[in-house]
Amino acid sequence: MSNDFSKTVGGLDGVIGAQGDGRDLHQRRGVRIIVDSTADYAPEVAERLGVEVIPFTYVTPEGEQVDDLWKTSDSHAFYERMRQNPDMRLTTCAVTPGRYFEVFEKAAKAGLPTIYMGLPAGLSSSIDSARQAADMIRERYPGFELYVLDNRCDSAAGELLAIEAAHQASMGLSAKELYAWARDARYFVHGYFTLESFDALAAGGRIPPAAASVGSKLDIKPELSYDLNGALTLRGMCRGRKKALRAIMQDFRENYAHDTSLPLSIVSSDAERDADWLEKEVRKEKGCEDVTIIRSQVSPILGCHVGPGMVALCFWGTDRREKLSLTDRITRRVKRAGASGAR
Repeated sequence: MSNDFSKTVGGLDGVIGAQGDGRDLHQRRGVRIIVDSTADYAPEVAERLGVEVIPFTYVTPEGEQVDDLWKTSDSHAFYERMRQNPDMRLTTCAVTPGRYFEVFEKAAKAGLPTIYMGLPAGLSSSIDSARQAADMIRERYPGFELYVLDNRCDSAAGELLAIEAAHQASMGLSAKELYAWARDARYFVHGYFTLESFDALAAGGRIPPAAASVGSKLDIKPELSYDLNGALTLRGMCRGRKKALRAIMQDFRENYAHDTSLPLSIVSSDAERDADWLEKEVRKEKGCEDVTIIRSQVSPILGCHVGPGMVALCFWGTDRREKLSLTDRITRRVKRAGASGAR
């Protein structure tokens, strides 16, 4: 089990290529990196990277809450409450253009070229708000370099992208170069996960309650991932939790890049036993015995929608664009033809 954060952060020293605390890393880069809390960062990792984290908010029966990476709340208590109250209504709030404007203006006044890497449009409208705010900032500060990137990958896959982005920045990439790098690199980060139940999805109106009930009675566990837009996609339905976990491992074997200089991430919503099992299985794979594995808890933002018991394995792997479905390939061809005709 890799919940020893000192070991994890120490393992990242070689990955991000510098020593010192987060402030030191930030000062030694030529680019400011801003992220958001939905990438399910282990708090010590976010601090070590020297990135600024925009906290998303969510609403419980007690009112609006701030996602601060579990610094002032307990993940087990949060998910246990969801278990005890499956009909409890929890909602999330998109970040407004005004909030993004505040963050970006602060960066503009500091003067350091900036890139924001955020939650995919396939899951939230927040990235559109970030783009609106960026346009306003460019009008007010025409000399300021600001880039907004849709991660196109979810949860801790976004954490892995940010870690390597920090590494690339420490190696001397400019903000423009880093943006170009990340636009390509985001398609090489994989994430596969399963859920304990469909209750949270049903409570949030994402699937019919009847479907959730049937899934529970038949002990059906989904294996999910995300498509090229970052939206959730169903990879398969498994009879039982263990089969779903084995399906995740099979996807790991088929898609892993076999580059142990890059960390992996295992994240769960209070499902440590299954997270332990995934880590044990990963370390059985040839060459993975000592790979850095970052362990963290799913943020309440995503947790509101997936519920307790989610467990995910995220890693660098093959180019996800190479595995487009037939309909996706046709859609891309139509879009390219349309763009060509517009010129």
